[in-house]
Amino acid sequence: MTFKLPTPDDNLCQLTGKVALVTGAGRGIGRQIALSLAKNGATIAACSRTLHELASLQEEIEKLHSSCLYQTVDVKKEKAIVDFVNEVNSKLGKIDIVVNNAGIYRTEPVSDHSLATWHEVMDTNLTSALITCRHTIKGMCDRSWGRIVNISSISGKVAEAFGAAYSASKFAMIGLTQALALEVARQGVTVNAVCPGWVDTKMANAQLEDPSYLNLTEQEPSQAKEIAQLSSPQLRFIDPAEVAGLVVYLCSESARGITGQAINICGGLSLH
Repeated sequence: MTFKLPTPDDNLCQLTGKVALVTGAGRGIGRQIALSLAKNGATIAACSRTLHELASLQEEIEKLHSSCLYQTVDVKKEKAIVDFVNEVNSKLGKIDIVVNNAGIYRTEPVSDHSLATWHEVMDTNLTSALITCRHTIKGMCDRSWGRIVNISSISGKVAEAFGAAYSASKFAMIGLTQALALEVARQGVTVNAVCPGWVDTKMANAQLEDPSYLNLTEQEPSQAKEIAQLSSPQLRFIDPAEVAGLVVYLCSESARGITGQAINICGGLSLH
């Protein structure tokens, strides 16, 4: 038997006719995921906290000859998520793909960790994903096709000092991914997590410039980003487009045998 390597002409990631809901789509990784899914033919339903970023995203997607339904959503509120899911179903007819990307980072040592911050991070990073899955998974199972990709983190495999809530939420995201993947494995639905390392985004740069983070980690502002880059064997930050490419592949038909996995994209920063 001869094995033929796929070529770009094989359209292995063709997503024409699929509707993809992306949370946290206004900037950074989420924005690039939405654009990459649109480039591969998907219709996009995008939400984030900032209206002008979503409007700008829609303009970019329309240039790709795709379409984008968008709405500002506070993912910490169940009703806001459910209302958006209902609107997408009403206007676009279905949801085939969900990318749970919305996330925040807060620097606090465990000894002084406020419960308010803990709940803010957990509600944004984890509970929002549970709610979105709860209200979209039945339709996927009924149609015997669906893709859920949860954006976790390398910090969801190896904890990060002074980021307890973030690490805990991302560890739990992998647990949620595995549990749901097992529940729907026979229904044509795959559920996977993507675990980025340092990615060149506003959120990562804001963390590295945060006075609290610099003080607790005993780093100089001028050196923090260089130290983060040097922590990767590839000596660089990951580009958001690289994360998006992995997400698109996991949403494709050629990835139908991949489920319940937590896949690193970190330049070798972690081998776990």
